[in-house]
Amino acid sequence: MTTGQPLLVLNCGSSSIKFALYRCEGGDAPPREAAWRGQVQGLGSAQPQLAQAGASPQDLALDPAHPTRDALLRIVAAAREQLGGEAPAAVAHRVVHGGPAHTAPVRVDAAVLDALRRLVPLAPLHQPFAVEAMEILQAQAPQWPQVACFDTAFHHTLPLEERLLPLPWSAWERGLRRYGFHGLSYEYIATALAERHGEADAAAARTVVAHLGSGASLCALQGLRSVATTMGFSALDGLMMGSRCGALDPGAVLYLMEVEQLGLAEVADLLYHRSGLLGVSGLSADPRVLLAREADPGPDGERARAALALYVHRIVRELGGLVALLGGLDRLVFTAGVGEHSAVLRARICAALGWLGLRLDPAANEAHRPRISAADSRVDVGVEPTHEEWVAARAALRVLRG
Repeated sequence: MTTGQPLLVLNCGSSSIKFALYRCEGGDAPPREAAWRGQVQGLGSAQPQLAQAGASPQDLALDPAHPTRDALLRIVAAAREQLGGEAPAAVAHRVVHGGPAHTAPVRVDAAVLDALRRLVPLAPLHQPFAVEAMEILQAQAPQWPQVACFDTAFHHTLPLEERLLPLPWSAWERGLRRYGFHGLSYEYIATALAERHGEADAAAARTVVAHLGSGASLCALQGLRSVATTMGFSALDGLMMGSRCGALDPGAVLYLMEVEQLGLAEVADLLYHRSGLLGVSGLSADPRVLLAREADPGPDGERARAALALYVHRIVRELGGLVALLGGLDRLVFTAGVGEHSAVLRARICAALGWLGLRLDPAANEAHRPRISAADSRVDVGVEPTHEEWVAARAALRVLRG
């Protein structure tokens, strides 16, 4: 790879494709800021849009039968225009699930694609779209090397007791285990903490990172490595999310299927798409909408309040378990869409953690500053924007350089 060659990053989901282009000018990592970034949002909706940094969103007329394919081809065409005929050094893909075999980024070939296809049932909101993107690029730009970067890889440091499921040992041998997710986000936060506080301080701190977005999880870090996390075998586990249920008594699933006679597809749709904040509130999966509706009279306001109270309750409950495993808490970091931008929910979560000696600085919290804890707080509390695309670009660079 020569100096200045670009890296294209794709982060494909069921309703959006995020993209970013980094130009590497030497060194061990790409520049922190992308030279070009944006996303196609609203895939599958009546009006998808292309949003690029520094430009107004543009309505797209996509093939309704193949919206992901059509959107990706438009992104590839826009990337070619940005590159001015230059080929990218590689295309890096965020891949949610790597399974037991992939604990580090890897070049994409036929064997890797076959393995990733087999993992689609474990991450149906993301895995099939990343795989489809790789297949499309293989057909449209076979000369572009592709690198898969796995959300599960960061958690390969989890101890055995954190990975095991209490099922017969043969389940472990078949790959049924707790994997953990949001790994690219946690890897970025670990990097950012080392930069902000110094390697020694960051590594010594007992840290919990709260990745709170439409999907949500917590990760306990020791030595800046994952030692426990709330998501497990699938991205349904752990915290209550925008439309996903989080941890759920398996007896409830059996009841839904046996007594209420829901089929497998109906249960999957319920747990992935109609639960969480959306399901409890009956209004929205977006906390901003629910916060605005809390004061409403009648059932809408009541359900908005109940949904948000449960959301905070589940975060506090899971966080307490991670603190117990760490033997205390020195640092709490909020990241992702809700974690970075909702001062109200951060305040509610932290108010329930006062027993740890944690206290917020209200003005700093409202301003979303990097440090939002009060001067006399025994726990350092911060807000750190995550950059999953940058982590993927850095991983691709390392793969290319061997």
